[in-house]
Amino acid sequence: MRKNNAILIITLLLSLTGISQEGNIQGVITDSDGLKVPFSNIIIESLKKGTISDVDGNFTLVGVPAGNQTVTVKYIGYDDSSAEVNVKPNATSTLNFTITPKALELDGVTITSYVSGQAKALNAQKNKQNITNVVSTDQIGKFPDANIGDAIKRIPGITMQVDQGEARNIIVRGLAPQLNSVTLNGSRIPSAEGDNRNVQMDLIPADMIQLIEVSKAVTPDMDADALGGSVNLVTRTSPEGFRVSATAGSGINYISNKKILNGSFLIGNRSNNGKFGWMLSASVNDNDFGSHNFEAEWEDEFEYNANDDEDNLEEVNVNPYAKTFEIRDYIVQRTRRSFSANLDYKLDQNNSIYFKSIYNWRDDRENRFRLEHEILDGEDIASGDFTVDSSGNLSMFPIEAKRQTKGGINNDRNQNTRLEDQRMQNYNIGGAHLINKLQIDWMAAYSKASEERLNERYLEYESEYTINYNNDSRHPLFTPVDNNDALYNSFEFGELTEENQYTEEKDFNVVANFKLPLNLFDDNNGSLKFGVKTRLKNKNRDNDFIEYSPEDSSFDLLGGIPTRDYSNPDFLAGNQYAIGSFATTEFLGQLNLNDATLFEAEDLPEEYLTANFDVDENVFSGYAMTSQQVTDKLNILLGIRLEHTSINSTGNEIIFDEDGDFEGNNSVTDKNSYTNVLPGLHLKYDLTKQTVLRFAWTNTLARPNYIDLVPFREINNEDEEIKLGNSELDPTTSMNFDVMAEHYFKSVGIISGGVFYKDIQDFIYVFQYEDENEYEVYQPFNGDQASILGFEFAFQRQLDFLPSFARNLSVYLNYTHLSSSADGIRNEDGEERTDLDLPNTAPNMFNASLAYADKKFNARLSGNYSGAYVDEIGGRAFEDRYYDKQFFLDFNAGYKFNKNLSIYVSLNNITNQALRYYQGEKSRTMQSESYGQRLTFGLKYDLFKRN
Repeated sequence: MRKNNAILIITLLLSLTGISQEGNIQGVITDSDGLKVPFSNIIIESLKKGTISDVDGNFTLVGVPAGNQTVTVKYIGYDDSSAEVNVKPNATSTLNFTITPKALELDGVTITSYVSGQAKALNAQKNKQNITNVVSTDQIGKFPDANIGDAIKRIPGITMQVDQGEARNIIVRGLAPQLNSVTLNGSRIPSAEGDNRNVQMDLIPADMIQLIEVSKAVTPDMDADALGGSVNLVTRTSPEGFRVSATAGSGINYISNKKILNGSFLIGNRSNNGKFGWMLSASVNDNDFGSHNFEAEWEDEFEYNANDDEDNLEEVNVNPYAKTFEIRDYIVQRTRRSFSANLDYKLDQNNSIYFKSIYNWRDDRENRFRLEHEILDGEDIASGDFTVDSSGNLSMFPIEAKRQTKGGINNDRNQNTRLEDQRMQNYNIGGAHLINKLQIDWMAAYSKASEERLNERYLEYESEYTINYNNDSRHPLFTPVDNNDALYNSFEFGELTEENQYTEEKDFNVVANFKLPLNLFDDNNGSLKFGVKTRLKNKNRDNDFIEYSPEDSSFDLLGGIPTRDYSNPDFLAGNQYAIGSFATTEFLGQLNLNDATLFEAEDLPEEYLTANFDVDENVFSGYAMTSQQVTDKLNILLGIRLEHTSINSTGNEIIFDEDGDFEGNNSVTDKNSYTNVLPGLHLKYDLTKQTVLRFAWTNTLARPNYIDLVPFREINNEDEEIKLGNSELDPTTSMNFDVMAEHYFKSVGIISGGVFYKDIQDFIYVFQYEDENEYEVYQPFNGDQASILGFEFAFQRQLDFLPSFARNLSVYLNYTHLSSSADGIRNEDGEERTDLDLPNTAPNMFNASLAYADKKFNARLSGNYSGAYVDEIGGRAFEDRYYDKQFFLDFNAGYKFNKNLSIYVSLNNITNQALRYYQGEKSRTMQSESYGQRLTFGLKYDLFKRN
């Protein structure tokens, strides 16, 4: 054993010192336009030696015998390209390739294959050692997707949660957004969300990204906090020649009948000596839209004050009914900008450095008008105040109604709206070096995400009256028994508040990787790779909340201030939902709340202190792995990763006096740390040149949300609710198994299928129970064990075997099904529930598109479906919240006037798919929010010129 170890060490030392008649080959693969081609297969067939180019098209072959060698590049959909190079001992030779698309002869007619984007994606998927799905920039452009989240949802096993009609939070293979990793050029993207680790995918424009990699089975050299999967967004890199590209477009949102404006610009070049490359790009999108919404919360118990005794209420058996009902109208302007600068410099044949950056900035201006109804407490309901029919339906009862205007101050930024200013910036500097046979790459990255909401204002008026309830669980509606009781101008002043919120997360990453040739079998393609990484993260939130009381009587009634009727006969949720009149946003915005003669201000720490926190999370990791070509067909990747996590969190505990009033607060600090050892194994077997079989065994984790780790305590006496943090939470871990088969068509396409299983431990859910004071308590806990079993299928290809124009058709299909189970979730009585799937696991996901493309014209009809799933666990099954199924249908088309100039048009959400939640049963709507269709059109210009 010692002898074998000594031989291995000597072999490694010799490989470093370079005592041999061997050299290295480096180069870059580009297409005919000068764009770099990622994940190409580069081989020296006489030596059975090869490698795969990286995401920027660069490749390195080490330990090549000196002398003349013939190197070949193979790429699906492109002609093979071969060239001879003279390899010199202990030196690095440069060999660059330009590859061209393959032309097909069909019935005597030459057509160009549908290769550009699809070929890049499929080559990446085929050549990578782990199970990966890739979408290239060309494919992104073929779908009508404004932000990167909408593009990602078309990948197998991916579904998205939407916000205001745009894809925001990513769910990979049924796993919740906080259980997945999102990186930018390999550097973790911080989250601007205050409560969780979710990365806002709608913050990043699709046209700033050249490649999306979704790794469903991570390798040891990747961050392990990717329980569902790891999504890597690759920004555009400098071309091999001059390139300029621009887009200018407009459109309309049918819900608001207001404009859409969008534009992008890109310019890049490389010096004549090929050493220095640069690219600058910018993108802007201005979108005026909104949403129409109604919401309800359901109850199956009812009690009233039968004998004027608040302590002894009478219960009545009733069918489930809406105890709260709201109508909401949102008016939104979303402006998204993005700027990027990428540089690279080749110091010499063995050393290069780069700088990559991106700055994303989104302004979200929103006004909201909310009409809220809530049934009165049982002690305030007398025997003659309600009606229950013979079927047990509660059809009439008294409610408290509130009319609330949401806005902001009147300045150049807020413009009488609630302004949510979100920013995400990322800066990477790195390098790649070759010392004899030792390959070194390193990166240092700084990232920051922030969300700022300043001078956010709410003005609310209240009234009480009796309503008739329609007992329609899918479309609930409250209407006044007497319209005169519900006149808006008689609503009385409730509250006037202003709040400020600021959340930021900062990441600093340093990583170094080392790679050496190591051949444990009779082959030239083995390697040993090892590395270290440090990630230092801080997340903090600083909010405040002030309530203002008018000093005069001018605010007493809603009818005494400026109002406007915001009812819309074209309300997408149904014209029966007439929202009525509210205080205008202009009136709310111009109020001088700092004038003490007009308003008395009161700071309310109980409204915000428990939301404020400061968390430091440091992760130190290292890994080692080896890739070995066991036979001509079988490749094995085996390795282990170690991650040590150290957390220091500070939160607030609010103290109340005996009367329930705020008395003070304490700052609470806690620490936690843990270490995870995470082995992994990947097998790749090339059954034929076009067919690949894969197996993966991986171990991953997911760290708790920051707010869950903070030792806070929040008591809401009005709602009789308590929310608690839990600094003792363990990370969620998962042992994962994947089996996949892929067959690649020569005409550029794929049919694939696979099965995956996840054995999950210590998943986190919010435990809801009732304390001794009958307060509802919400606290995150670790569950016991959960599992996910699923399969996925994908098919895409150009139908070039069909006759005539039909050969220009192509199809894109993928379907994922999964089933899950979860143990250790308890109801409000402390009993374990056995009726639940793992939260946020969509059982069915489906994508389909039919496209036509010839030399000038292209068109595509695309559908995206995801099934319903439990989104939030209540104290009992009746209270569980579900995210309903959704199906989006989109159409886009384009026409190329010449190689450089084209036009495009797209229509999104043709079916007017609403965002819908339901409570307990599918028919019981909790929220229904409609967005309408969106039409966009414009011009694209692209110019390439090779140096």
